[in-house]
Amino acid sequence: MSRDLDQLLSWLDLEAIETNIFRGQQPRLGLPHQRTFGGLVAGQALMAAGRTVEDRLVHSLHSYFLLPGDPSIPILYEVDRIRDGKSFVTRRVVAIQHGRAIFNLEASFHHPEHGLEHSATPPDVPAPESLPNILELIEPRREEFGWVFDRPHPIEQRFITEPTIMSREPRGPEQRIWIKADGVLPDDPLVHACVTTFASDMSLVDTIFGPHPMRWNDANMMAASIDHCMWFHDAPKIDEWMLYDMDTPIAHQGRGLARGFLFDASGTLIVSMVQEGLCRVVS
Repeated sequence: MSRDLDQLLSWLDLEAIETNIFRGQQPRLGLPHQRTFGGLVAGQALMAAGRTVEDRLVHSLHSYFLLPGDPSIPILYEVDRIRDGKSFVTRRVVAIQHGRAIFNLEASFHHPEHGLEHSATPPDVPAPESLPNILELIEPRREEFGWVFDRPHPIEQRFITEPTIMSREPRGPEQRIWIKADGVLPDDPLVHACVTTFASDMSLVDTIFGPHPMRWNDANMMAASIDHCMWFHDAPKIDEWMLYDMDTPIAHQGRGLARGFLFDASGTLIVSMVQEGLCRVVS
């Protein structure tokens, strides 16, 4: 297991400080204008919810990013046990800093069962082993993208389409990446679901900028995740290669929508997700 993945697991290992109240740590990278990474907040919130559930797997989550997180202090997670049914269990989680809610999540957990079966098929793409990882890809332009090297990389990424940050040339509204945890994870479905949630926020909102000649980190662009929804059709094994197939059907009124689909190496659709992102042009 890589050091960065081991660090991510430590951030997901929340401290229980009272019944239904957990505390999560986060990285302090010292980068300019650093905010708490949304995928980490979502992963920790899902972990807090899952810690109050037995014998069921998460099948969906719906969340809103309310305020930027402060990376200099821990985050408190308060869990509301909304419903414990025979088939479904529902939890609401509020993430709190400085006495204010910065994020809220609702998650539903379900017993696996049999029913109707059909699934979308993945696009035909190169194998991950034939592609460079993100650091190898950016190395020739290290002076321009040095900040990428300064961040932890618990998730290995192999880009099939060129990363949006590397070119201002408008391209199609799609983005495709192979992803997996950079090491072997514990055999715990909740851990895999939380790491998948973390990874799902790494590239999805970037897709919105593909068809346009500007990027999320431009000085005249205000970009942030607004909400994030996921549906777990099966328990992901995120320490094995998964194809992250993303597209953006619309950007309008300062907001853009991005959709993502995670397929395992056999071509089975495991997770679907939708995210709305702020893409406001400022003067």
